[in-house]
Amino acid sequence: MQLLELDEGVRLQGQYTAGADRDKGLVVLLHGWEGGADSPYMLTLALALNDAGYATFRLNLRDHGGTHDLNEELFHSCRITEIVEAVAALQRRYSPSHFALVGYSLGGNFALRVGARAAAAGIELEKIIAVCPVLHPPHTMHALETGLWAYRSYYLRKWRRSLLAKQASFPHRYRLGDLRRFKTLTATTDFFVREYTEFPNIETYLHGYSILGPVLEKLCVPSRVIAAADDPIIPSADLAKLPSHPNLELTVLPWGGHCGFVTSYRLASCIDYIVVDELDRVTRPRMSGASPRIPGAKCRS
Repeated sequence: MQLLELDEGVRLQGQYTAGADRDKGLVVLLHGWEGGADSPYMLTLALALNDAGYATFRLNLRDHGGTHDLNEELFHSCRITEIVEAVAALQRRYSPSHFALVGYSLGGNFALRVGARAAAAGIELEKIIAVCPVLHPPHTMHALETGLWAYRSYYLRKWRRSLLAKQASFPHRYRLGDLRRFKTLTATTDFFVREYTEFPNIETYLHGYSILGPVLEKLCVPSRVIAAADDPIIPSADLAKLPSHPNLELTVLPWGGHCGFVTSYRLASCIDYIVVDELDRVTRPRMSGASPRIPGAKCRS
């Protein structure tokens, strides 16, 4: 594990794996909410990238991947500054020949926001890939609350466990009580926002990390969003609201769910190979075509 010491005492942790081909460069991977550097989807993508010669750095967001004791302040999804600083620190540490950023779900949302801040931070990313990124958090919250109960139960259970781990790390700071008193994600988020963030209400907080509207106007990195029309968490209607931008491409598959893109009964996913192929078009452009070969995909440039 590698520890990144950032401004204002912030510490983030991640796992670096060297690549066999220095010319391929470094890919930073960002997991989704309540995931971590060792989440299965992070490990399978890292393995596919390493097999293709890339070095990888699987970064844990604050309070993810068992890192609750590194920072006293709680994670929230508007903490974009420390992720920008972490990506800049990795660029300085490894001086990669090529530099890319790949994020899943909330990690994809963070990745695109990094891209909008890259120029100001001196970050020289060549590619960003966002897989099923959270686009407009109020709509994602609504989809979680009204959709399949299994998703809602999964996130509630994992978030409660994470918050209790934070309390155990800083018992002098947090007195959370029985979190089961909050029956929904909305109620839990409302409590969390009012008690432990600077935001006046849940609406302000959720809009604070939306990437619809003007947020991506300064996107200076060629970026691709890969989404699924049947995603139960990211409403497909929001995809049409992504801003038109010369550095933003959208690929929508008719199937895939939320970050799954499973192609067989053995639960194999095609997304790892799609990402590797997309990155190879940057590092080895003469060996690749002009656009990704994704069966059934609809693309918007």
